[in-house]
Amino acid sequence: MTDPVALPWQPYPPLSDAERVARAEEFLEAMATRRSCRQFADTPVPRAVIEAAIRTAGSAPSGANHQPWHFAVIESPETKAAIRVAAEEEERAFYGGRAGNEWLEALHPLGTGPDKPFLEIAPWLIVVFAQRRGGPDLASRAQNYYVPESVGIACGLLLASLHQAGVATLTHTPNPMRFLNRLCRRPADEKPLMIIVAGHPAPDAVIPAYARKKKSLEQISSWL
Repeated sequence: MTDPVALPWQPYPPLSDAERVARAEEFLEAMATRRSCRQFADTPVPRAVIEAAIRTAGSAPSGANHQPWHFAVIESPETKAAIRVAAEEEERAFYGGRAGNEWLEALHPLGTGPDKPFLEIAPWLIVVFAQRRGGPDLASRAQNYYVPESVGIACGLLLASLHQAGVATLTHTPNPMRFLNRLCRRPADEKPLMIIVAGHPAPDAVIPAYARKKKSLEQISSWL
């Protein structure tokens, strides 16, 4: 094999330590206001916002730079309605006992249930698929690596980008999700991971108080 081509590192703008701390804290303050929204308005969100957020997601690091993700973006009312019907069918089984008591008890403080009207009301649904194969070339069937980790990072960037643009989001994970391959016309070997609902909150939107409870720095980190 030939040696890989190397490019110069593109330096960050010069900052003092105080400026770096300030930037980190500003981003923390912005992201600390992010909440999952379950009551959406049908107010439009420009496609350019969604495109920019997906491009941001596509900049995420990934195993061997294979970028093992696909984002199926849905605006069609007919497709959104079909997704809602299929998702609610799975959700009724889930909340009807398939989840088990421990899982349902964990969800109880969030006030969730089998009805998912936001799947039709919100202007955009972004269905995230993980690709086991594909590699860096669209025509390739090469093995992808660290797929869940890579797609998870991309989804985090996508959510952060939409939040910075003032767009409310919800990550929805009906279980099982294989119906999304059919409705989004994606290959059977791609795995649907989540639906990201994106739009503006309804005027009467609320959040469960429980959702504001976050672990402290001491609980989520150790310093060695």
